[in-house]
Parts: sequence; structure tokens; C-alpha cells
Amino acid sequence: METADEDICRVCRSEGTPDKPLYHPCVCTGSIKFIHQECLVQWLKHSRKEYCELCKHRFAFTPIYSPDMPPRLPIQDICAGLLTSVGTAIRYWFHYTLVAFAWLGVVPLTACRIYKCLFTGSVSSLLTLPLDMLSTENLLADCLQGCFVVTCSLCAFISLVWLREQIVHGGPPLWLEHHQQPQPNAAGQQPNEVTHAPPPAPAAPPAHNEAEPEPPDGLPEQGEEPELDNEEEGAAAEDADANNGAQDDMNWNALEWDRAAEELTWERMLGLDGSLVFLEHVFWVVSLNTLFILVFAFCPYHIGHFSVVGLGFEEYVQASHFEGLITTIVGYILLAMTLILCHGFAALVRFQRSRRLLGVCYIVVKVSLLVVVEIGVFPLICGWWLDICSLEMFDASLKDRELSFKSAPGTTMFLHWLVGMVYVFYFASFILLLREVLRPGVLWFLRNLNDPDFNPVQEMIHLPIYRHIRRFILSVVVFGSIVLLMLWLPIRMIKVFLPAFLPYNVLLYSDAPVSELSLELLLLQVVLPALLEQGHTRQWLKGLVRTWTVSAGYLLDLHSYLLGEQEDNEANQPVNNNNNNPAPGHHNNNPAHVVGEGLHAAHQAILQQGGPIGFQPYQRPLRFPFRIVLLIGFMCVTLLVASLVCLTLPVFAGRWLMSFWTGSSKIHELYTAACGLYVCWLSIRGATVLLAWMPQGRTIIMIKVQEWTLMVRPTLFMKVSGWIPLLALLLVIVAPLRVPLDQTPLFYPWQDWALGVLHAKIIAAITLMGPQWWLKSVIEQVYANGIRNIDLHFIIRKLAAPVISVLLLSLCVPYVIAAGVVPTVGVTPEMQILIQRRIYPFLLMVVSIIGILSFQIRQFKRLYEHIKNDKYLVGQRLVNYERKARGASSVPPPNPIPE
Repeated sequence: METADEDICRVCRSEGTPDKPLYHPCVCTGSIKFIHQECLVQWLKHSRKEYCELCKHRFAFTPIYSPDMPPRLPIQDICAGLLTSVGTAIRYWFHYTLVAFAWLGVVPLTACRIYKCLFTGSVSSLLTLPLDMLSTENLLADCLQGCFVVTCSLCAFISLVWLREQIVHGGPPLWLEHHQQPQPNAAGQQPNEVTHAPPPAPAAPPAHNEAEPEPPDGLPEQGEEPELDNEEEGAAAEDADANNGAQDDMNWNALEWDRAAEELTWERMLGLDGSLVFLEHVFWVVSLNTLFILVFAFCPYHIGHFSVVGLGFEEYVQASHFEGLITTIVGYILLAMTLILCHGFAALVRFQRSRRLLGVCYIVVKVSLLVVVEIGVFPLICGWWLDICSLEMFDASLKDRELSFKSAPGTTMFLHWLVGMVYVFYFASFILLLREVLRPGVLWFLRNLNDPDFNPVQEMIHLPIYRHIRRFILSVVVFGSIVLLMLWLPIRMIKVFLPAFLPYNVLLYSDAPVSELSLELLLLQVVLPALLEQGHTRQWLKGLVRTWTVSAGYLLDLHSYLLGEQEDNEANQPVNNNNNNPAPGHHNNNPAHVVGEGLHAAHQAILQQGGPIGFQPYQRPLRFPFRIVLLIGFMCVTLLVASLVCLTLPVFAGRWLMSFWTGSSKIHELYTAACGLYVCWLSIRGATVLLAWMPQGRTIIMIKVQEWTLMVRPTLFMKVSGWIPLLALLLVIVAPLRVPLDQTPLFYPWQDWALGVLHAKIIAAITLMGPQWWLKSVIEQVYANGIRNIDLHFIIRKLAAPVISVLLLSLCVPYVIAAGVVPTVGVTPEMQILIQRRIYPFLLMVVSIIGILSFQIRQFKRLYEHIKNDKYLVGQRLVNYERKARGASSVPPPNPIPE
């Protein structure tokens, strides 16, 4: 039984004394109930927490003030505290203003002015550079342009560091290791030729023959040199140091900057810690940025410019509207050719360090050019080819594209690049889906993006440039042929068989009954998210591909080639035989199995030499090449038919629905195609669900339909009821502000409903990203339940009722004041209209001012307490936990911890 004599501190295990009494500050009971205040304070400093780690109860302290503290602070103390706080705020404001001015003003402005100075091409600009730095003309434009220049320099620096890490981990290419200075081996002999095998680890000593006795102490082992005297030893040490230095130059060891990086943080580097060390960082950033501009922009541009002028291509380059970019790329190409020639000359004259430095520079330029080609040029070619092949679909011509390019070259190129990137992305996604269906090894000629060993940067580093050129040409041919097959040829067929179907209507009409803005919002916020968030579309496409593959395989006797023998073996052998490895203790003497293992082992050997990845053996039928040609023809016909269906069916359905809905036939085809695609998806989804339910009987189907109806109705009800108050709020506040007082505002419910949907989604997203409060908790709970487990009673009680009440009060109270109270005062009709129009923003301003004042009052109270504690606080006393406070607490404490 617990007594007062047995009460001890949970930390120091000592009893309480008059000077150091014991307290029970939390819910814990038993031997950990009591604690000294000094022990608790030390533990709180160590753990940096304010609550008990066991019962989660927050500790409470009561302040102890000096006996001479007045009941109210004197005015001079409050003024002194205010002045101190204002001085601290001014000091922080000045420091952060200096930081912002340095990083957002000095650095980008310096970069822009230096960039312009270097590219003017005159000596006078260099002489007037200091005055140009202090000029106040075009400050905002130069700062924005300088931010872009600094961003490019930073990206170039990060790319160089990352490329260096890739070379370190993947190793340099083989041609960079050729013509190395041969080093003497352990026996002092010179090797005849340089091999590319990795050297043995230095920690692994050479193996000795077991029969050979080890040499006694002081004698050299076999293969070692005899012991040298002091002079010879010193010379040998110098030679060894020289050799080690040469080998260190050959090795790509990273610089050890870890110690400096440990002390440098983002706050210290940017100056957010209150120190002025960031000024040094600003100087280094400006210097490095100038160096990057000089090395990576100035030199390549002028090399390309002199080359273009010398070759007489200056007019053609100027006609492209991208003179700077094309000239810089030409300069990089010539620089790469110069570097590889210099590398060959340095290897010929055996300048090892120069040879390696030139080789590394060539790798950097080569990888940069290949990245530009892969990410920039190739999607741009695909985008332009797609546009050219689809001109008849929009009733356009090359002359129209030329005019649009001349009017806005940058926007035109960006849009074509974006379209090309989307095309390449979806093509790669379809190839990944094909790999999930087809036998591993069918698509050996295409790179597997899911392969963990696939590293495009390593390929750019190691593969020669002619391999990349060949891949680029093959990719252009393949992608261009697919565009011809699936876009140009179907359009020609549609023009022949359905002459009234094309062209697509892509013009905007401001006099249409339905605004294009509302339709665009509806498309982006309702239709496309509902369609793209479903995972059934990919499963349907995968099922169609599998069905087509099985049909084509059995029709052309290529089932083994397309799908392998896995499907046939799965029915007879439940054990997974993909690895062709028998179970432990089991020996399979089947000749076919032995042959399969031999093929598998042989293919693994081929893989080590760079063959296709993930190959599986298959049975080769008779006249195999002829069957492959038929398979390709069948595939082309299938793609053509699929493209025809995708280009016609959704647009037909969408045109009919939109014309029936709006009564107009001049609607943007983006919306008709999206609407038709959504309707087709819903039809296919409904058909698949009914086919899945049909074996269960008609009764089960009716029950399922009733369940889905009961589930969809509350969802639609909540969406409509949740948007109506926000819609009304937008109507009453936003719409009257758009027109003058002498005009009547016109309301467009369809447009305002679309805007209400958008604003509701934005408010919900901001709420989920904000701090934790009751609305965020309710929305997260509704999202976690999903549509299938929707709780209408919970949503109405916790979410809809509070939100709708607040919104309706915000609408009704000002309207009652403006329409019911103001006319009784006897104001003029013009004043009544003015009050009705302006009462909502006026009340919003009043509420905002009240919120700001309340915030300032709370801040003043905190300052008052801070001043009082600084001057009169002498200590704090720990407060015991009162059991009677448990019932008054809003959140019940956890169960007490037993002894």
C-alpha cells in the first residue's frame, strides 16, 4: 500500500524534502506518480517536450512574481517594452530586406547586365559596365531576365555535378582509358598491352601455393623487390608518389567537401540566421554566374557565330527567328569536334592529363547535345509532323502555320513541342502495356524503361555518337510512320467516305448560348478528372491487346512467339516455371527441360554481352518471316480501324448530345469529343458491370442497381447542395461588382455554376493543405470513406449544415439590412441601390478590420505578459494534477498507468 514515506521521485529515486517537495503533475500513478520540480525541468530541457511521454498530459506551471510588483504595469515600462519590440522588428526588417535585395535584386540584376554586356560585342560596353550596374532603367525587366539567367546557370552547375557523379559510378568510356601510360607490374615487367579488366582490389593479397613455405621474416616474398638502402628507398618512394599521383589523376574520386557542407546550412547560406556571412556567398554566386555565362554561353555562341558567318549561312539562321539558340548549338557542335581532335592529338603525344581533361570536356558537351536532341528536338519534330499530318482535319494549310509561326514563333514552337512530348509519353506508356502482355523478348528492339539496369545517361556517356544518330533516325522513322498510319491515312479515308464530317470546329464563338469558359471549366474540373482517375480504362485496353494477341497468335500460328508457353504451362503446372529451376532435391531428366535450361543459360551469357533483356525461348513455326510480315500487316490494319473509330465515334456522340443540349451546332470540338468520350466510357463501363452481374441472376442485378442508385443520389445531392450557397454568394458579391451602378447585372446560371464548382474545389484544396481544424478533419473523413461507404447523415450534420448555415447567414443578413432596414430609414432609391451593391464588400471589410484588431489585441496582451515576466518574474511553481478536473476537461485523459 502506498504511503507518504514511500513516495519517491521517478527520475532521481529520492524522497521529498521541505526544500525539494514532490509533485504529481500528470495522470500517472504508482511509483512514477511523483517527481521533483528540478528533475522535471531538467528532463523537459533534455526532451524538448511540454507533456508527459506516458500519459500525454501537459505539465502546468504557475508563475511567481516579485512582492513589489504593482497591480498594473507603469506606462514607462510598457513604452520601453514597445520600443524594444519595435527596435527588434526594425532590425529584423532591415536584415531581411537586405537579404531580399541581395538575392532578388543584386544577383539577378548583375547577371542580366553582365549577360547583356558580354553579348553586345563592343568594347565600350565593357568600359561602361560599372555605370550600367548602377543604372535604374528597366529594373523590373532586367531582374526577371536575370532570374532566368541565374536559374540556367544553377541548372548547368547542378547538371555538371550530377554528370560527374554518373561518370564516377558508371566509369568513363573505354576510349577514354586507351593509350594509358603502362605501369610496371609487381615483378617489374612492362605489360605488352593495356587491358580493360578492372585491377584487383588492393586489400586482396596474391594467393600462394600451399606447398610453398612462407619466407622468413626480413626476406622478400616471391615477386617482391629486395630491400633498398636509404637513397634508393627515397627514390623509389618518389617514383611511387609520382605513380600514385598519376593514378589519382586517372581515378574519378570525389572531392571531400563533407566537412564544409556540415557547417553550411540553407539559413546560413541565404542569410536567414541573422548573420552577414551571406554577403560572401552573394559575391561567389555572382562570380560563378559570370564564369558560367562566359564559358557556357559566350564562347559557344561566338564560335558558332563566326562559323555561320564564315560559311555564309547567316541569312538562313536569321530567318529561323531563333538565331541565338541555333548559333549556340552550332558552336557546341564545333566545340565537340575540336575537343575530340585535340583529345586524339594529346593521346598521340602522350599528354595523359590533357588527354583526360579534353575527353571529359567532350563527354560533357556530347551529353548536353544529346539531351537537347532527345528532349527538345525529337518531340519538336513529332509535334510538327503531327500538325502537318492533321491539317485537313482542321481545314488548315501550311501557309496558315507559316503565318502563325511568324506572328508568334516562341509560342508556336512551344505548343508543337508540348504536343510532341504528349505523343511520345503516351507511345511509351503503350509500349509498357505491351510488355505486360507479350512474351519477354518480342520487343527486344525497343528499350525497356522499367529495366532497373536501363540508364540513358550512361548510354549517352559510353555509346559512340554514330549509335545515337542511328537510334535517332530509326525513332523518327518509326514515330513518323505511326503518325501516317493512325492520323493521316484515317483522315484521308474520312474525307472520302464521310465528306461532311470534317473539318473539326476549333473556333471560339462569343455569341454562343453556352460560354466556352464554363464548358472549359466543366471539362477540366468534372469530366476529365472523373475519366482519368478510373483504373478500368487501362485494364480494358490491356484486355483488348491480349485478346488481339491471342487471336493473331492462333490465326498465324505465332502463339508461342507472341505469348510464349507460359499460358499453356499454367493450366498443367501450378508451380511457377519461369526460372526453369527445379525444386531442391528434384532432378528433372526431361530432354526438353534440359534443352530449355541450356537455352536459358546460353541466353544469360548473351545478356552479359549486351543482348536483349528478359528473353524467353519460343517455338519457331514454318515460314516464320512470312508470318511476321502478315502479323505486321494485321497490326497496321487494326491500328487503322482503331484510329478511325476514335476519330469518329466520340465526336459523333458528342455533337449529337451537345446540339441536343444547347441547340447549337457550332461548339468547340474539344468539348464534343470529351463529352462523347465520357459517354462511351460510361456505356462500356455499364455494359461490363452488367456482364459481370448476369451470372448472378436478375434479382441480384436489381438489388445491385438499387444499391448504386442509393449511393449515387446522396453524392449528387451533396455536390449540388454544397455548390448552391457558394454559387449564390458569388452571384450576390461578384456579379454586381462587374457592372456600373446605373446598369442591371445579368446572371448566367450555367457560367456561375461552373465558377462555383471551381471555387469549391479550390477552397477544399486550400483547406486540406492548411492547419488541422474541424473542417479539414471532416473533409479528410469523407474522402477516406469514399463513394461506396458514403455517410449522408455524417456529411449533413458535420459538413453541410455548418458550411451552408455560415454561407446563408453571410447572404441573408446583409440582404435583410439592405432591402428591409435601409428603406425604413427613408433614403433615396439611388442610395438604396448603392447600399445593396456595396454592403457585401463593406461588411467583408468590416469583418477583416475586426479580425486584424483582435489579432493586434492578442499580440499586445502577449507583449504585456512578456514585459511583466521580464521585470517581475522570479520563478515558477509546478502545479499538481487535480482529479476533479477530469470531468471538466473537454478531452478525457488516458487511463492512468498502474504500478
